[in-house]
Amino acid sequence: MLQLTSNKMEALKRLSDENGVIGALAIDQRGSLKKMIASGGASHVGDEGIITFKELVSKELTPYSTAILLDPEYGLPAAKVRDKDSGLLVAYEKTGYDATEVGRLPDLLPEWSVKRLKEAGADAIKFLLYYDVDEDEKINNYKHVYMERVGSECVAEDIPFFLEIVTYDAENDDVKGKAYAKVKPHKVIGAMKEFSKLQYYVDVLKVEVPVNMNYVEGYTEGETVYSKEEAASFFKQQSDATQLPFIFLSAGVSAKLFQETLKFAKESGSTFNGVLCGRATWKDGVAPFTSNGVQAGRDWLQDAGKRNIEELNLVLNETASSWFDKAN
Repeated sequence: MLQLTSNKMEALKRLSDENGVIGALAIDQRGSLKKMIASGGASHVGDEGIITFKELVSKELTPYSTAILLDPEYGLPAAKVRDKDSGLLVAYEKTGYDATEVGRLPDLLPEWSVKRLKEAGADAIKFLLYYDVDEDEKINNYKHVYMERVGSECVAEDIPFFLEIVTYDAENDDVKGKAYAKVKPHKVIGAMKEFSKLQYYVDVLKVEVPVNMNYVEGYTEGETVYSKEEAASFFKQQSDATQLPFIFLSAGVSAKLFQETLKFAKESGSTFNGVLCGRATWKDGVAPFTSNGVQAGRDWLQDAGKRNIEELNLVLNETASSWFDKAN
């Protein structure tokens, strides 16, 4: 059972609906969003375009989200135009990782601290960690110490710590391939077990689903890696691996597949507590924005973007468990 201070409890309630389910929107992307905008043929849009697009997403979609996740580099103007009932998570990590170094090591934004992010209006702090449970002990120990440091900062400021874990295999860069699909359950569940330990002071885990749904029997037209029963077993093992509230990230899959995944998770006995859903909601709005301008982007968000969130909310209402059951 997660022990929460009254301040952390109130902050988590601001990020959730009245039933203790988190239906949050993520647009803390920086490097990847730059690439998406540039690939639309609009490299001229630059930093201003990234800020404007985040503002559009925040203004148009937070009325339907319990919270929004933004970055302090481009996202704070978007935080100011969010719906008054929508909570605010703020990212604390530098975007991406240094590909020339071994280990995908974490790095903080040097001009920010948890104290400053809280003063900027954050209800909670999010940190993204790339983690391979089987990597060299020296690298993983570095990451463990780093997360202890971030967790301690959040304790000092009495603000919830959301740890986002993205798993990988140090021996295989193809995380979408069949070979990685076979080891993914072990990687995801192992990482969750590690960072559920009290020493990290994590309040909510933001995690991947434990399988690649594109290789699950009945969800793919290609070859399978897992039968439905095996996949269901991994979802249950994942849920049993932590006593903490945990929410799923969408990992850029289509809105439809993400919704089907949540239904499958529920049927499998997973007690997940919501989602922090990013690209699955808004990514198709980038093209009209870059090609035809702000109004075209707004029109898309008010139509398809809103529909994506409302459909997701309906699925969440049927599938997600309350984090109230895991905290006091």
